[in-house]
Amino acid sequence: MKQTTLYSTLTILVASLVISSCSDFQKALKSKDYHWKFEMAKTYYEKQDWYRAEALLSDLLPIFRGTEKAKEMTYMYATCQYNLGELLTAMHYYRTYARTWPNDSLAEEADFMVAYCLYQESPRYNLDQTNTLKAIEAFDFFINRYPTSAKLEQAVGLKKNLQKRLEKKAFYDARLYYQLMNYRAAVIALKNVLKDYPETEFREEILYLILRSSYLLAQNSIEEIRMERFQETINEYYAFIDEYPTSKHAKEAERIYTNSVKIIKREKIN
Repeated sequence: MKQTTLYSTLTILVASLVISSCSDFQKALKSKDYHWKFEMAKTYYEKQDWYRAEALLSDLLPIFRGTEKAKEMTYMYATCQYNLGELLTAMHYYRTYARTWPNDSLAEEADFMVAYCLYQESPRYNLDQTNTLKAIEAFDFFINRYPTSAKLEQAVGLKKNLQKRLEKKAFYDARLYYQLMNYRAAVIALKNVLKDYPETEFREEILYLILRSSYLLAQNSIEEIRMERFQETINEYYAFIDEYPTSKHAKEAERIYTNSVKIIKREKIN
């Protein structure tokens, strides 16, 4: 009986606190006492009640625009948006903060968060990479502006992750030409990947696909340029085998080379 009474008392107490909290929030939301409203926003912010803090700050920002309080509000609002998952809105307000108050102690953190929000918005490698490029640009800005930052190593690491994403997209986009049997476009696109990413992890596969594409292109070429393209195939063979003599593709590469040499010799005899 005592346990039931205690449980009921606690339930009523919790319910009263929730009702009181909601009541305080509604009062703050409707209040024209903007300084008290800001204090309430800070209270919710410190409790990490991002939803209530954001709602109050949303009302306050236009009112305090151009004042000293606007600085604190802008950073708080950006952080609320970030924690509510509104990353592009958060990025906008972090950027506003860093550009409006570039010498403030929180400007460095704001600039990092601009890049980090874009990093989190960067999609899978096979989708549009606009935000990836924007994130790399933002990390470059951060790295150059804050070369002694405690977050420098993290920024460099995140930027490398983004570059890997672009590298992977470039490779798979170029490989698609090969899969679609557009071998001339495949050779051009794959060579461009090597030009842009000479240290790519896909280098062996790219050199092999260039060799195969060159060979298949030569086979399907008109008589006037067949020999020239088979010679290019031989050149691509040497480029591949010199770098990867023990490649899993070495046997197929050797077959392509042998066939190309035979065809050139036969054509010269004829």
